[in-house]
Amino acid sequence: MIEKLSPQMRRYFAHRFYLKDLLASIVVFLVALPLAMGISIASGMPPAAGLITCIVGGLIVSPINGSPFQVSGPAAGLSVIVYEILQQHGAEKVGMVILIAGFLQMIMGYLKLGQWFRAVSPAVVNGMLSGIGVLIFASQFHVMLDDAPRGTGLLNLVGIPLALYDCLTDTKVNSTHIAGFVGVLSISVILMWEAIPVKKVKLIPSALVAVFTATMVTMYFNLPIKHVDLPANLFAVIQPLQHWSKFLDVELLLDGVGLALVASAETLLSATAVDRMQTRARTKYDRELFAQGIGNSICGFMGVLPMTGVIVRSSVNIQAGARSRMSSIIHGFWILLLVISFPTLLRAIPTAALAALLVYTGYKLANFKIVKELLKADKLEVAIYFITLGTIVATDLLTGVLTGVVLSVLKLLYMFSHLEIRSVMGPDQASTALYLRGAATFLNLPRLAEALEAVPPNTELHVHLEELDYVDHASLEMIMAWEVQHKATGGSLVIDWGTLGSMFRDRRRTPRQESVPSAAAEEVHASEGSQTELADGPKLTETTTASGNQGEPE
Repeated sequence: MIEKLSPQMRRYFAHRFYLKDLLASIVVFLVALPLAMGISIASGMPPAAGLITCIVGGLIVSPINGSPFQVSGPAAGLSVIVYEILQQHGAEKVGMVILIAGFLQMIMGYLKLGQWFRAVSPAVVNGMLSGIGVLIFASQFHVMLDDAPRGTGLLNLVGIPLALYDCLTDTKVNSTHIAGFVGVLSISVILMWEAIPVKKVKLIPSALVAVFTATMVTMYFNLPIKHVDLPANLFAVIQPLQHWSKFLDVELLLDGVGLALVASAETLLSATAVDRMQTRARTKYDRELFAQGIGNSICGFMGVLPMTGVIVRSSVNIQAGARSRMSSIIHGFWILLLVISFPTLLRAIPTAALAALLVYTGYKLANFKIVKELLKADKLEVAIYFITLGTIVATDLLTGVLTGVVLSVLKLLYMFSHLEIRSVMGPDQASTALYLRGAATFLNLPRLAEALEAVPPNTELHVHLEELDYVDHASLEMIMAWEVQHKATGGSLVIDWGTLGSMFRDRRRTPRQESVPSAAAEEVHASEGSQTELADGPKLTETTTASGNQGEPE
């Protein structure tokens, strides 16, 4: 029987890789279980909705996705969007928005737009993730105290110190104090478990240990706090769509576009991170996007949570030794088995413990340490990061992301249109240094021409290009044309090319006065040579570098 299999499958069974996939699937299942229910609660949906999304992600999306080691399921980042949609349109419209998002993802995957989601400024991406982290932290902090989230992100943030003050000043012990204790206990267990240096111990997820500990304490002392509310039949949460007439509603379409963009960006960024963690398989971005669209279309039709590729579960999958996509497929089977056979176990979990997981997740997602990295690149990137973050918290996720994208485009336009020109006269009045910084493009030709014309005749001009990010053909042509005129007055030109030398070594030539065939032009350069001195610049020899596009491995 094994002889009839493909060479890859024969190797898979011969080396017993299926045992590693089996172990990895159990670890991923243990990570996904508490987080899926916590994300459901954070989204305002029944806990079972997240579990069903995990089942769809494992059993339907994993066999066809473009990133074999990526695990799909409900993501904390989308809980903010789902909660907003739920507040605006009601539970019956959430499924329609998710269905629209799924259709859009399939269309984008079919049109091969997957790679475009990688062309987003790191400041916007990190601002989006930090904004989501702040919103999750703020909303779930109240749930951790057995309270309900406030209406908006700002109200949730403002409500945190007020909730702490009420909790600390109220001398009578109530459910808020007890739930807060369970939440703090859960976070403490996570921190202590992750601090253990033994790798084999860490195969047991810290989130699972925290939830188990909180559940045991709650059961032993019979604590009067809220528990996970699950129906007798967990599949009862599936509510197939009925309001098909609302499919073309403008507001729902806009929400669907926003959900599709954020879910796709999160999925493909996660897939990129997964590729960096392992070398066995590379992501096919368009296929991954199409598979996510299928999964979200199914989830939307059933009225459960949307899904993305989740970096936390995917990294755990790789670290646990997964060798193929079978590990993520089997993890969906484990969740299905639990939902069918042991729903009573899930009802014993305190809501405060799940909320504590999300509080910790939100804190980690905010990751303000990234500001130091952005600051090394550019101060404008830091400004875009904080504006994106603040807009998300103050308004909504889509508005914040669009604001960040617009600011990034404006920054790009500024960078490619901004040129600083500084002229310094030498002490002997016989030389001038011209420092160019930024981007020398045709938009700045008038200012460049004015600076060149101000150079006294019969002097040496030293042009410093080493601080330029970009110089276009028009600017080079102007400098070369000015050089001819300056030589006639007895002057000379020296150019410091810096890092631009390798890029523009073949551009520096005599300005065209008439059309000269390339072969004849080479003869002219060979016979006449160049009278201009080059300081640390490129040699006037032509170098050809062959490069090709590396496509995605099939």
